[in-house]
Amino acid sequence: QVQLVESGGGSVQAGGTLRLSCVYSLWIVRYNCMGWFRQAPGKEREGVAVIDSDSITRYADSVNGRFTVSKDNDKNTVFLEMNSLKPEDTAMYYCATNRKRSCTWFGADYIDWGQGTQVTVSS
Repeated sequence: QVQLVESGGGSVQAGGTLRLSCVYSLWIVRYNCMGWFRQAPGKEREGVAVIDSDSITRYADSVNGRFTVSKDNDKNTVFLEMNSLKPEDTAMYYCATNRKRSCTWFGADYIDWGQGTQVTVSS
């Protein structure tokens, strides 16, 4: 059974830092695109950051310069380091994979999803 398990969410004040982790049980992170998405209440899901099999990364404009996506191939784990957090970053954060080497920015292209981890940023 394919599983992606996120962790690391929580409640922080604006300006704070959180580090999310996502462990992928089946496919090897090394060979797959991994994406981080988020969804706030009443809003559509949006892409936050992606990292492909060659570790090339892309970021949403809203988080560029504040968030960093990385991976540990040996541990099958993807990370999202979130710095200078803002109240508008409050959302449920999900990791996902499209089971391909290259990434897209469309959530519909992603096949396996985690259960999500809540991030709440207070002002």
